[in-house]
Amino acid sequence: MKPAAFTYFAPRGLDEVLSLLGQYGPEAKPLAGGQSLVPLMNFRLAKPRYLIDLNRIPELAYIRREDGVLAVGAMARQFEAERSDAVKATVPLLVEALKLVGHPTIRHRGTVGGSIAHADPAAELPAAALALGAELVIRGPRGNRTVPAEDFFVGPFTTVLAPDELLTEVRFPVPSPGTGYAFVEVSRRHGDFAIVGVAALVGLGPDGTIERVSVVLCGAGPTPIRARQAEAALRGAAPTEERFREAGELAAREAQPASDIHASADYRRRVAAVLVRRALLTATERARERR
Repeated sequence: MKPAAFTYFAPRGLDEVLSLLGQYGPEAKPLAGGQSLVPLMNFRLAKPRYLIDLNRIPELAYIRREDGVLAVGAMARQFEAERSDAVKATVPLLVEALKLVGHPTIRHRGTVGGSIAHADPAAELPAAALALGAELVIRGPRGNRTVPAEDFFVGPFTTVLAPDELLTEVRFPVPSPGTGYAFVEVSRRHGDFAIVGVAALVGLGPDGTIERVSVVLCGAGPTPIRARQAEAALRGAAPTEERFREAGELAAREAQPASDIHASADYRRRVAAVLVRRALLTATERARERR
């Protein structure tokens, strides 16, 4: 339960962080909240030679609304986002997802950007980012670049971030008025990672049919999975339970689960179908309330 030896840096500014990442590359690891990295280091599943602590860089910790977008600095604590009036008023799906992340102690230390950059396929925040159509702002030696969430996750614990780059901001588009939301999951115990989770957004048109929809699974593949076939089947359709059941079956077929000590792939598919139906029902009910 002791990490391998490493050199510790505590930079005071973003430029210093980028300089260190450029100097040490793949041998360096940024430390945000540390709720995933530190246990991995203790078990020696991660052995960075250089640890770059981001906790003394206040310019990365903020939550603000900007022209139809909720901008969240990568070092904003999860509990701050969970309790933020700005987040509640603009992207309540994010609040619902955050309440399922570990326990309050974890969320007081964990960061929004750290969880997304860690890219655990069973984690809630990557799925929420994908469902909301978030954009990830990345800074490196060549300046800033912005990557859509759908292009950011490339495999288990793997993203498009280069060794000399840092995720600095997550930009969540504010859903249009009348959009309902839901995040539901099944886990072994409260606070555990999801065996399967579902993030859903539903927007209803003037005639009551489904105009906008987003369905994303976590814990059901190597990355968060957007159920595009299920979404396509729902657009323009009446929001009925039968239609949502069919969408759940489509989403389950789109899933790419693996079997492990917690659940079989078949069980995960069955759970995904049920959770998609439940999430869509809840999101539709909320959409009606918010019209």
